[in-house]
Amino acid sequence: MQGQKLTKEELYKIVDDVVNDRLPDVAIAAFIVSQEIRPLSLDEVADLTMAMVETGKTTDFGPNTVDKHSIGGVPGNKVSLLIVPIIAASGLKIPKTSSRSITTIGTADTFETLAPVELRLEEVIDVVNKVNGCIVWGGALDIAPADDIFIKKVEHVLRIDPVSQMLASILAKKVAMGSKYLVLDIPQGKGTKAPTYEDAIKLAQMFVELGTKLGMQIEVAITYGDQPVGHAVGPALEAKEALKTLEGTIVSSSLVEKSAGLAGILLEMTGKVPSGRGIDIAKQVLSSGKALKKIKEIIEAQGGNPNIKSDDISVGNYSEVIESQNDGYVVSIDNKSIMAIVRAAGAPEDRGAGI
Repeated sequence: MQGQKLTKEELYKIVDDVVNDRLPDVAIAAFIVSQEIRPLSLDEVADLTMAMVETGKTTDFGPNTVDKHSIGGVPGNKVSLLIVPIIAASGLKIPKTSSRSITTIGTADTFETLAPVELRLEEVIDVVNKVNGCIVWGGALDIAPADDIFIKKVEHVLRIDPVSQMLASILAKKVAMGSKYLVLDIPQGKGTKAPTYEDAIKLAQMFVELGTKLGMQIEVAITYGDQPVGHAVGPALEAKEALKTLEGTIVSSSLVEKSAGLAGILLEMTGKVPSGRGIDIAKQVLSSGKALKKIKEIIEAQGGNPNIKSDDISVGNYSEVIESQNDGYVVSIDNKSIMAIVRAAGAPEDRGAGI
């Protein structure tokens, strides 16, 4: 809190105490809030990341293990539900661990409408070895367990996600799952964690440098973050939109472009496809039905119904259509207002709620 640097040993001790329930909630909150006011240095973040890894379980799926992550802040960002099956169908392993809702709807909240996401690590290993990919809640795996304590006790309550803690939280999960390549989505726009392009560049540089320190290759995509991705926000509505896209109905071209673009970067990073061909090949996997076949395999492997169709996903019983009072064009959308409305409607606790 006084701005002094923390040593590797001190950071390990803090994380170990958090994991073993030796600290009161107020002390854990002070640690996170202090980072909001006085961000850690990159060396401290690297040490914090490894402390979070070493105080939990780890696994390794081999050299062709990849992952994708978005730093969040944009509602409706359901791209993982397209990227995971595209990558898994291409022969790479993608053990996708996701969070539940912090600032927007978490990928785990969305995929839970299709299949169980609270799997044990041993079950995840079986699923990934069987079908090349998964979409699970990281909190059930005991990997980097301090992260979920920080989220549950502080970040979710105070609606904060300090940059230094966010860096450590994201990369600790990836290191623990043995990911060698990571494509990172940084949405840039009003109300996101990167309001300006300069903010996005600064964050990107931090991630790439940290990746080098941690032995991971990271590429960053700075994406448009001034409005929600696709046309739906809320667990069931987002799952419905993603599955409909996998079934071949293009609900939102921006959802397809963003998903294929990020998947394409992963395909190129690993040398799976020639440079410059990633997005086109990702789109081919999507349009050919291979990604749909793969998502069904993943759903079944995680204990869900592989025959589920987008029209089978049930949403809330009560709805209201609100029409504009004027003709014209929508020139801007406030992401934070969208999320405030979605939460007021009951999401993510009520899976069928949303807009």
